[in-house]
Amino acid sequence: MITAKGNTVQPGIAIGTIRMYHKTDLQILPDKTKDTSAEWKKYLQGKKEAAAQLKKMEKLAVQKAGREESMIFGAHQMILSDPHFEEIVKEKIKEEHFNAAYAVYLAGEAMAGDLAAIEEDPYMKDRAVDFRDVSMRVIRRIRHVKEEMEISSKPVILLADDLTPSETIGLHTDKILSFVTVGGSTDSHTAILARSFGIPTLVNTEMELSDDLNGKTAIVDALNGTIMIDPTEEQLQKMTAQKASYEKQQEELKDFAGRETTTKSGRTIRLSANVGSLTGVRKALANGAEGIGLFRSEFLYLNRPVAPTEEEQFTVYKTAVTLMKDKDVIIRTLDIGADKKVDYLQTSEEENPAMGLRAIRLGLDRPEAFMVQLRALYRASAFGKMGIMFPMITSTEEVDRIFHLMDTVKKELVAEGREIGEPKVGIMIETPAAAVISDQLAKQVDFFSIGTNDLTQFTLAMDRKNPELSGFRNEHHTAVLRLIEMTVQSAKEARIPVGICGELAADPSLTEYFINLGIDELSVSTPGLLSLRKRICSLE
Repeated sequence: MITAKGNTVQPGIAIGTIRMYHKTDLQILPDKTKDTSAEWKKYLQGKKEAAAQLKKMEKLAVQKAGREESMIFGAHQMILSDPHFEEIVKEKIKEEHFNAAYAVYLAGEAMAGDLAAIEEDPYMKDRAVDFRDVSMRVIRRIRHVKEEMEISSKPVILLADDLTPSETIGLHTDKILSFVTVGGSTDSHTAILARSFGIPTLVNTEMELSDDLNGKTAIVDALNGTIMIDPTEEQLQKMTAQKASYEKQQEELKDFAGRETTTKSGRTIRLSANVGSLTGVRKALANGAEGIGLFRSEFLYLNRPVAPTEEEQFTVYKTAVTLMKDKDVIIRTLDIGADKKVDYLQTSEEENPAMGLRAIRLGLDRPEAFMVQLRALYRASAFGKMGIMFPMITSTEEVDRIFHLMDTVKKELVAEGREIGEPKVGIMIETPAAAVISDQLAKQVDFFSIGTNDLTQFTLAMDRKNPELSGFRNEHHTAVLRLIEMTVQSAKEARIPVGICGELAADPSLTEYFINLGIDELSVSTPGLLSLRKRICSLE
């Protein structure tokens, strides 16, 4: 028996037969040509056909995964039309006389290599995959290679070195029991698509691939992040029972979708969802979310060559508050920086980006772009219950500067005759500085939301993305809990609501502690909503 560990993208248990997926082996040779005009025409035709395919992929993704997930292929279309990408192709064909396929390969590798070389930035490494995906699509069109993936007539566990977004969306998901890849990350575009399918998925799995695995029986335990190949009969029986139990629990949780989140003693908590797209809002609503405790607005800014316009943002924010009707939607302003960067903001490389020019610091440093977002938010707030939340606050002076910009925006919109609402204004408590002066900050804003991920990282001085520190990191550290207690006490004294939107909000071992502490809201990822509601409703 072989057992390997992986990172869970989508939880669940799958039992079935392995099907190895091999990519078409395209030999891309550095052959030279004298007829550069003919090769350039091949490239232009391949690019045209690839663009048409990507448009079809985008429509297919809307049907299979959702509108926001389909934006992946919109981003691929932008890569395809990137002038720098085409400049490299042209140089390789016209000046160095390489054939069209090899020129496209070199262009893709050049741009992907630049991103993958940024070792401390996993987000950029994931985007390198997109450049390679697009360049290989063009090469296949130049070579007239068939792209359809043949899987099986029976559902299988798909085992691959890695999968690109294009390959993933092209799969017949009714024939896939589980995805398991050796490469990839939980934040990649492929992971986003797999998660939307609801299929148990592991990535970054520590195992060697071999054709000998084809046809073998396997158990994918994406609850505990393992795959077992050639399990014993005893293990099969045990995991089959666990699978049935898990699926029964998931079915039973549906009974909690329409219930209030109230303890047996009558203490009511608002149970909200953390989302990063409009599809996320819809899923949260379907799973009984009582609000959106954290709407990550940065998805609007990523994977595009220019910043989103005011109208684009207004449309998304308006749709979010309209979908939630009379429920609160807390939208966090742009949190770009650290592991999420965009070229058009032209931020410099930093030694320690997690503690650098990011989040509200970037907004205050680039007020023109920040005010575009504030305008869109104020306009959208006229259509529903909205809270605007600012990340990475460390001082009362920062809040004063924010209010100055907000007043300017409001006056501009009123002068233009625009309809605006009166959104609540809150801040994230995710730095030790903010927690320590929370009594002062509470006098300035309408609500607090504690971001425990960064609060833990900065309090313990440990990079939360560094796997080598997992043995040292303690999310239940007394220092972290004391900062949370301090923040809650400050909020209560100022009579403003306080919630938690970090990962600790979903920690069942802390649920009773948070409720007794006086937390008003817990905001978690959508898959954890119903199990947390069940937990809260069972408390005395």
